[in-house]
Formats: sequence, structure tokens, C-alpha cells
Amino acid sequence: MDMDRYIGKLLDNRYEILEVIGTGGMAVVYKARCHRLNRLVAIKILKDENLEDEDFLRRFHAEGQAVGMLSHPNIVSVYDVSTSGDADYIVMELIDGISLKQYMEMKGVLNWKETLHFATQIAKALEHAHSRGLVHRDIKPHNVMVLKNGSVRVTDFGIARVMSNSNTLTKETLGSVHYISPEQAKGGQVDNRSDLYSLGVVMYEMITGRTPFDGESPVSVAIQHIAGGAVKPSVINPNVPKALEQIIMKAMANDLRFRYPSATAMLADLDEFRKDPTMVFPVEKMNHPVKGVAPKPIQPMPPRQPQAKGTDDSTLVIRPITEAAAQEVTQKKKRRDPADEEISRGRIATAAVIVCSVAVIVAVVICLMMIVGGGEGPIQNQQVEVPNLLGIEYAYLPEYDDLKIVVQMETYSSDYAAGQIMNQLPEAGDMVDKGRTVYVTVSLGPKPPDVQMQNLAGYTKVEAQSYLQNLNLDLKWEFKEEYHDTVAAGEVIKTEPAEGQVLRKGQKITLTVSLGRQIQKQRMPDFIRGIYTQKQDAESMMNSMGFTDVEWKPVNSLLPENTVVSQSVTAGEMVDVTTHIVIEYSNGIPPEKKPVTIEYVFDGLDPDAEVTVTLYNVEDGYIQKKKAAGETSVTFSLTGKGVKTYKVFINGVGQEDLVIDFDEYDE
Repeated sequence: MDMDRYIGKLLDNRYEILEVIGTGGMAVVYKARCHRLNRLVAIKILKDENLEDEDFLRRFHAEGQAVGMLSHPNIVSVYDVSTSGDADYIVMELIDGISLKQYMEMKGVLNWKETLHFATQIAKALEHAHSRGLVHRDIKPHNVMVLKNGSVRVTDFGIARVMSNSNTLTKETLGSVHYISPEQAKGGQVDNRSDLYSLGVVMYEMITGRTPFDGESPVSVAIQHIAGGAVKPSVINPNVPKALEQIIMKAMANDLRFRYPSATAMLADLDEFRKDPTMVFPVEKMNHPVKGVAPKPIQPMPPRQPQAKGTDDSTLVIRPITEAAAQEVTQKKKRRDPADEEISRGRIATAAVIVCSVAVIVAVVICLMMIVGGGEGPIQNQQVEVPNLLGIEYAYLPEYDDLKIVVQMETYSSDYAAGQIMNQLPEAGDMVDKGRTVYVTVSLGPKPPDVQMQNLAGYTKVEAQSYLQNLNLDLKWEFKEEYHDTVAAGEVIKTEPAEGQVLRKGQKITLTVSLGRQIQKQRMPDFIRGIYTQKQDAESMMNSMGFTDVEWKPVNSLLPENTVVSQSVTAGEMVDVTTHIVIEYSNGIPPEKKPVTIEYVFDGLDPDAEVTVTLYNVEDGYIQKKKAAGETSVTFSLTGKGVKTYKVFINGVGQEDLVIDFDEYDE
């Protein structure tokens, strides 16, 4: 494609191409000026080599249609999708900034505050897109723009598509192989969690300065994503906070069950870490499978040609038509065969009556407005162009100084998510007087389907009650309890009705909740003074009694090797067989002895008397010292470890015991 051939051209008599500002795998991006609104925009024009590829054309237009339904401060706005001559193009917001990849190349390793700042904004953009049924499929630092004020905009939804069963691993995906999820690498099903994996990789690169996997070819990198096992960020950068590392590794979990189920869940942990950067998440929270199934987002479809039809509740639904689609319809009408017109005339008769009625009402309203305005005919105000409001959430609608936006009606729609504008009058692109009122129809989302019972196994009682209450079906519920070997106490085992059954308003639900495993107790044997003093015999005894958590610990001891030295539970005590029990046994190595000097002082003994003092201990035997006349004490040099007790004899007559704790002496 000759990138310069469009410079200076005017597309659709509106957009003047000024210069090339970027290229990608599918298209070239130009800076352009919109002469109608006198503003600078970015225009993405599909490359020539892709014009004959129907798949590329479909995906290119799907990008504009998809992103056009989004309205979020962290997502690049799309203004128009059109075809002019041989140019298929999308008109977008012009971003004054650099890509996150360029920012990372300039700064190297980012600190945790910058990583958290950028990751939170990207996650918010994904949360919005996922709630509209869109998966980006190509999250990487090249597709994130950093503005001068530090905010980011996610761009290039080039391979984003409405959630489907497509499992094709495209060449664009291979081009982003360092950031793709394992399921993308395998050509498997892709959903919200695939974007979260890619976000985890981007965070990994921000905080370490490198991607988790690299190789000599795209295929080798893809294989590493499938195998998993990335080195933890803290191994590369010891300054990574523990909680941030946990978030990154959970987002990058190879198994979908262990990954964040939604951007909302990931944002909650990012916010918790932001409030306390020194925190550490519980291991069970980060490493256990996520309960339930990730919620399926609403799946809006691309806008279609306006049709007036009755829904099941006789609500009038008017679907909008884009400017590009309107032009296509006009061209088709010019080529239509007279016979086709005769056939279609009967089909549109009813719709024509409805449309005419609406037109008459609008005309009457306009006349009344003119009369109220003074009856002197329309005032020659400055003309402004009506913006395209279709797909924008009414709650996030920007302020328009020159126009008034009024909700005319709300109705169900299978094409637009709840809260999105699905129709407008006047239409986008119309030139109207300043101050004109634009009437919009807001979607209530798809008509609510039958509610089916979800699988509540593993939910706590509180979680189950919350779920049932939020269904707004005035359900009544009761709990039954029973023992269960694998379901933890307090968690739901099963429900009646079971998963998948349709729930009726006011229906009674029975939830069976686990009491946990039924406790079994045994009397603790005596392995110190009993007959099973050898480790092998004691181990056999503990296994036969059903004890499941016994730690066998070798220690230095004077006792023969494998002889039991101590047990953490007292002999004879009734104990749960799942209790953690520590049993120490001799490894045959004598404990290291410590020398201690003891001065034995005589109290009340005649100083001139000559006596013999004897100390006795099973380990040391007899130790004797003589006291000469005039002395008041004798000194013994002893060695040992721990507490030892000595019998004291003076001239063969027993005295009080001498207890020495060798570990307390510093000598």
C-alpha cells in the first residue's frame, strides 16, 4: 500500500487526510481533519492487500461497530465507520501521547506504583468492554496509549469480536504471541479471562522489564504459554510487593479455573493492594479454584436496519441504522428490480403506517415549538451536526452545549445492552439549529429470559441466600444439614430444585448444607512407656487407628536409634483422628553436651569438718568431691543437654535433688 497516496485527499467530502501517524498489521493510521466539526481525528484505512480478503473486511468493520458501542474514559472513542471509493476506514479519537510499549522502553523497569496505576486503568477498560460482550483478544503494551496527563486509552480492537465460538488462531494473534493466553495459543475458546491473562503478562513486563516467556520463534513462545510455569516476578525484581506478585500470577494462571473470573474481581484485589501495599493475600484466596462460572456478559449485536415490530409485550422497538448502512441501502434501492419492489411493498405497509404516524407527531411538536417561539417562523440559528449517540450509555453521555438530549422511551432490545442509546431523532450527521432537542430511545437490555437454578455447590449459606435474594423472584428457602466427607462445613452440597431447572416466582428452595466430615476420635497410645516404643511399631499403630496427619520428626538423643522420644499429644487423651500430631524419635546421634561448672555450697555444716559429696545421675554415674577443713563449698564440672537431675549424698547420706538446666547456662 502506498501510504502517501491518501495524503491531501478528502474522504466522503468531509475528512482531509494530513499525514501518516502509524501502521499496523491490518491498516494504516492517518491524522485527518473533520471539516464538518473542525477537529482533528485519527483515521484507520485498511491496507490494499486486505481489500480482497472478506475475513479481514468483516473484522475491520466489526472493529468499528464493536468499539462504537463502547463509551469509557479508558477506551479510544470511535466516531464513524465508512467506505469511500477504494478506502475502507474508521474514524477515531486522535490521541496525543505514546504507546505504553514506548513508555516502557524509555523508562525500563517501572515501579509498583506506576504498574498499579496503568494496570487499574486497563482493567477498567476491559471491565466496560466485557460488560458489553466484547473481548479485546490482543491486549499488549503496543495497544495501550499513555496520555500526557498519565491516563491511558486502550486502542486497536483489530481482533476484538462479539463473543462467539470462534477458535481460530489468527496471524495477528501469533504476532502478539508474547502476550496471548494459553487457550489462544491452543486455538481454544476465548472469553473475558483471556484478556485478563494478557493484562497479567503486561503487568509482569512493567514490573520486571521482560515478558514471562521468550524464544527463538513464535511457536516456541506459544508452547511455553501452554505449558505455564513462569518465573515469579520477585525472582527478577526483588522489590516487587508480595500482593502485587500474587495478583499478577493469578491473572496469568494457566488453568482458567484458577484465573480471575472477571475484570471486576481483579480490580477489587488491585484496589485492596492500593490501600495497603504491605498486605499479603491469603494463599487459599489466590491459589484455589474460583467458585462458580465466570458470568457471561451481555452480547450486543451490530446495529441493523431500522424495523418496527412488536415484542412479546407489544412494546414498540425501533432499531437504528448507521450512516454506512444507510448508504448501502440507498445503493441497493437504486439497483432494485421492479418485481422485487412489488413483493416488498406489502411487507412494509404496516411499518409505513407506524413511521408516518411518528412523523406526523414530530411535525406537530415542531410546529408547536415554532408557535411558542413567537409564530414568526424558524429562527436562522447557527447549524450544528448531530453526533452519533447509538451504543453510548445514556448515564455516561457527555455534555453537548449546542443540543439537548431527551429520553423519549425505554424498551427491551436484543441488540443493545441495558442503558445504551438504541435510536435517535434527528439521526447522526443531520445538520440542525443550535439548541435543538435530540430524542433518544434507551435500551432496557434483552427481555429477561427464564431464570434457571445455578449450581450453588460450594457456596456458603450467606452466599447462597444472597444469590437467591438477588433473583428478585420472592423465593423462599430452607436449609437441611448433613455430614459430608469432602464438602467443608457450612457450604452447600446440593439444591432442590437442581441446577438448570427453571425457577418460578415465590417457589420454595431447599438447600442441603454440609456439617463437614463426621468427627472420629481415638485414644492416644503411649509410645514412651508402652510396648510400641519403636518408630516402625508406633507408625503401624497410628495408621491402623486411622490417624491421618502425623509428623514423624528425627531428633538427637541418647536413646537407641528409632526409639520414640516424645509425642505432642498426651497418652490416653481422646483426640480427633485428623489432628496434627508430632512424634519425635531418636536418630541415633547423641545430643551435643554443654560443660557447666556447679558450686555446691554447704549450709549449716561445720566449716572445719571434712566430708565427701557425691552426685549421682543415670547417664553420668557417680561423681565425688571432698570438702577439706575450712572450705564452705565444692565445685563440680558437669556436661549435659537440657534438664538433668542429680541425687546428692554427703558422707553417704542422701540430701535434696540437684536439678540443672544446661540450656540456661551461657558458659
